[in-house]
Amino acid sequence: MTSFEADYRKACCVQPSPNHGERADGRKPDMIILHYTGMPTPESALDWLCREESEVSCHYFVHENGDVVQLVAEARRAWHAGKGSWHGEGDINSRSIGIEIANAGHPGGLPDFPKEQIAAVIELCRDCGKRWSIAPERVLAHSDVAPIRKVDPGEKFPWAELHHAGVGHWVDPAPITGGRFFQRGDCGQPVEALQSMLSLYGYATEITGEFSEKTAGDVEAFQRHFRQERVDGIADFSTIDTLHRLLSALPRYS
Repeated sequence: MTSFEADYRKACCVQPSPNHGERADGRKPDMIILHYTGMPTPESALDWLCREESEVSCHYFVHENGDVVQLVAEARRAWHAGKGSWHGEGDINSRSIGIEIANAGHPGGLPDFPKEQIAAVIELCRDCGKRWSIAPERVLAHSDVAPIRKVDPGEKFPWAELHHAGVGHWVDPAPITGGRFFQRGDCGQPVEALQSMLSLYGYATEITGEFSEKTAGDVEAFQRHFRQERVDGIADFSTIDTLHRLLSALPRYS
């Protein structure tokens, strides 16, 4: 394992990971991907990220008390995202900074994220974002770039709090009410319009007019990030209205 100096001044580099490589085509990070560790203890997660046989890593690891460890230099390609896509771009690892947040996640009953930890994540994201000119809307969940396959950092992650501190993209979700909705098996132009909106936002949604398992997975990923009260893969009014307002709030559409 090669030692290096921390890119983020508050991080310590006492435990570098051997799992990294060159960023493809000389790319620079233009995204930040947030994960939870999903393991019983922070110690076991950190140990796994630093084992060569795991073939996984991240740039930063944020402990529950807010301490930050850097495992891979930002100039290098850490192995945190796996197969995924955003706005038609693959190889997410080559274009992102990966941050693992110590939390047992869904396997551990989705425990809350301590306030000290979230404060540290916010400061780290702001620092990385400033140094690499990463747009707020390019701070994403692992589940955003890999729907169905991944569910982290989960529906209890406080995205609204991050947004209020200048990190990430957010609008207050529309209340859950009755009315028309779309779900698996539905077909037609309204489904195509929904798929088009998801695709415009960045999800790798196929525009077919058929509400497939893939579309349901993309809707569920969207809800897990932006409409956390109910994550069911059903495109109800609350989901569609929230998506529409997020699109309208993007700089390229405003």
